[in-house]
Parts: sequence; structure tokens; C-alpha cells
Amino acid sequence: MYLSRFLSIHALWVTVSSVMQPYPLVWGHYDVCKTQIYTEEGKVWDYMACQPESTDMTKYLKVKLDPPDITCGDPPETFCAMGNPYMCNNECDASTPELAHPPELMFDFEGRHPSTFWQSATWKEYPKPLQVNITLSWSKTIELTDNIVITFESGRPDQMILEKSLDYGRTWQPYQYYATDCLDAFHMDPKSVKDLSQHTVLEIICTEEYSTGYMTNSKIIHFEIKDRFAFFAGPWLRNMASLYGQLDTTKKLRDFFTVTDLRIRLLRPAVGEIFVDELHLARYFYAISDIKVHGRCKCNLHATVCVYDNSKLTCECEHNTTGPDCGKCKKNYQGRPWSPGSYLPIPKGTANTCIPSISSIGRQEFLHRGPTAYSTGCRKEVSKRMSATTSSCTARTEGRATTTCAACVRPRTRASCARSCGARRRAAAAPTRARGRPLPAPRRCCCWPRCWAQPAPCCSRWATSHRPGRVPAWEGEPTQREHSLLT
Repeated sequence: MYLSRFLSIHALWVTVSSVMQPYPLVWGHYDVCKTQIYTEEGKVWDYMACQPESTDMTKYLKVKLDPPDITCGDPPETFCAMGNPYMCNNECDASTPELAHPPELMFDFEGRHPSTFWQSATWKEYPKPLQVNITLSWSKTIELTDNIVITFESGRPDQMILEKSLDYGRTWQPYQYYATDCLDAFHMDPKSVKDLSQHTVLEIICTEEYSTGYMTNSKIIHFEIKDRFAFFAGPWLRNMASLYGQLDTTKKLRDFFTVTDLRIRLLRPAVGEIFVDELHLARYFYAISDIKVHGRCKCNLHATVCVYDNSKLTCECEHNTTGPDCGKCKKNYQGRPWSPGSYLPIPKGTANTCIPSISSIGRQEFLHRGPTAYSTGCRKEVSKRMSATTSSCTARTEGRATTTCAACVRPRTRASCARSCGARRRAAAAPTRARGRPLPAPRRCCCWPRCWAQPAPCCSRWATSHRPGRVPAWEGEPTQREHSLLT
């Protein structure tokens, strides 16, 4: 009886929890960059797309106010309660810690009583507009993963714009407009995120949803990130594969959720009436108690760790990449152009690792054969080899693809090999020196079995010895022209 009662209570708790939590507390994938797997050739690395965990990004930002002296308390001043213009016994004094309201209090731990908050100077210079720009900078590209939430200690502003930058504050573009009357303030029809769709998810809207009301539960303003995710992943964000697929194939969508800076433009404080009460201007000001920004460092799917050192965020890059955003290949790993990782195919994605460049895999062989010897197909095969997907060469190449790209090269023509072998045979017969160094012996010419004394398996040994200067052998009788070149 007790067991059945316990199971009933547990089932009820699971049901209630799922209803109360519309989105998963922790969602995301791609938390591993590489893992070791066993193949026919032994233990090898299997590379995959990866990204850092989502976290509270307000721990790493720098805040800037414009104008710089807009914070209250210098000189000290009194302000009135928002709901009662006759209660003007509140004081702001920057020189007294208990009465100061600096910008840092927008990002401290909430939950204490009384709450801490930043506050602006009052609207004592009316009718001059009371406007404030609050800029949040990370000096790093970040990807937003959750709603931006701004909690006001005063009434929510009558007019506000949330803006973003992708170039560290050099240029700005609007994210969303907020107003009590969108048509009057910004000449835009009011909308909400619920009015959008997959095709219009990138539309910049003006909403009146967060700019009215002066009760305690009416202090919060949202910029809905997850509601926009839900257009692709479903209302409960269950189908994350669909969202990742859209982010992977639609650059504009990916850039929409990417920022280097955010700017909150407070254009008009909460008035509460049609006209401003000029006899009680001390009741008009801005006060923000908390700002939440959740996201992750943008590492182009080449890192799972983002470190904060010397007041700077940097990705700990994998896949032979480097840079603050893992945006380029390491030195000696530029065998193909850099490319970001890919979410596809689900669930591991594609690492798009940087592969060794020619200079790092055998400069002597490169100089001997020339740059055309390393075919594009070979480089692709080497990339796959490093991803443990294949070990064979592509068309127009011979040998086995290796991480050095040495055996997977285009063989020289038979005439070219015959000419080279003939020259070396004649050099061996007559001990001639070139620039003080003896010419190679004929057995070093591993391009055609009949041009040297050792048997054909020599070539196969050379093809697996990872030495420069080898070309796989082929069978067949020499043509008349090749025979003349050999003698």
C-alpha cells in the first residue's frame, strides 16, 4: 500500500514538474570535440563538432553608461516613490555605500532584501529628454541561448530600444522596440513574438506587451530567444535537431542570435499619465535591479571550453584551429581552407578539422614533385582519414591515404619515370658528380620495376614507409620511346 502511494505521488510530481517547466533546464549537444575509436588500423581519433556550455554571460561583461554622469547620487538627491508622488523621502548618495546605486548593482546576486539596483538621476531637467544608453560589451562574439531579461525597480519605461552589435560596437542594429504606444513612438504597428512564424522570425518588431503596468509583478521586460527557437524546435524545444539544422544552413538566422555587444536605450521613463507632472519631477527616473543574458562563446564548433583570463574570453580551440573564435587554422595546418564546424549530420556533426599543410608533411617531396602532385582529392581523403572514415585514395591517385598525404599522390607518367631512371642508371655506370655530390643510385628510382635491379615489391615497401620521393609502381612492358629513355 505504501509503495503504491509513493509511486502515485512520484508520478504526480513528475507530471507537475513537466507542466511547470516549459523548456528543458539544460538543453544542447556537441559537448565533446573528439573521442578515440577502434578501427582495423587500431585506435584512432574520431573528431566531431563541439561547442561550450551555455552560462550566465553577465559575469564576463563590461558596462558603460552614456552620459557617464547619469547615475544618481553625485550630487546627492531625493526621489519620490513611483506610485505616490508625495513620498519623496528616498535618498541617493554616491558617497554613502548604503545609499549609492552604481551600475554594478544591475549584475549582482539577487534575492536579498531590500533589493539592490542601479538608478539614474531624476528628470529634473524636463522638458529636455531623459535618455540613457546602457552598453554591455564582452570583447568576444557570443551566441545567445536564452531570453534576455531586464528587471526594473522603477516602472518599466514608456519607450525603449534593445540593440545589438556584431562588430564590437562600431555599428548597431535594432533587436526590438518597446513602447506604450508603438505607432506614436516608432511609427510601427504593435506586435508580439506570437505573431511571428518561421518565415518572419527575423523581423524586428515593436511590442507594447512590456511597457504598461506599475504593479510589483510588472517590472520585467523580455527579449524572447526561446520563443523564436520554438518555431523550429517545437513549443517544448524537443526537436533540437531541426533547430540545429536551420542554424547550420541559414547564416542570417545564426547571426540573429550572435552578438558582441548589447545596448539598452532608455528613451522615456515611466510616466503613468498622459502628461508629465512638472511639480513632481523627482518621481521620474530609471532603476534596474537585474539583467540576465545567457549564452555561450562562439567558437565555430571547434571548442568546448571558453576561458576568462586577463578580463578576456578566449576559446580553447581544438581541430587544429586557433584564434579567439577558432576562426583560422594553426600554422602548418593549412592544407585546406579553414571552415567552421557543422551541426550536420545530427547528432555528432562534422568537425571540419584543419589538416597538415604541404610544408609540414614533406617539403622535400613537394619540391621534388611540384604542387600539382598533391591533388584536391588526396586532401579530401586525408581529411576523412583524420576523421577515421576511410583510408583509400580517390580517383587519379594511387596508394593509401595517410595523415602525411605522402602516398596518395598522382603518379608521374611512365615516360617521365623512364627518363629519370635512365639518367640515374647512366650516372651509376659512370661515376660522375653533380655539384660535388654523387647522383642517386638506380635502385632509388621506384617508379617502374624494370628500370632497377630490385624486384617490384620494393615499391610497395616504399609506399608504406612514409618516406618522401616514392611513387607506386605499375606493371607493363616499356614502349619503344620509354625503352630509348632507359638506355
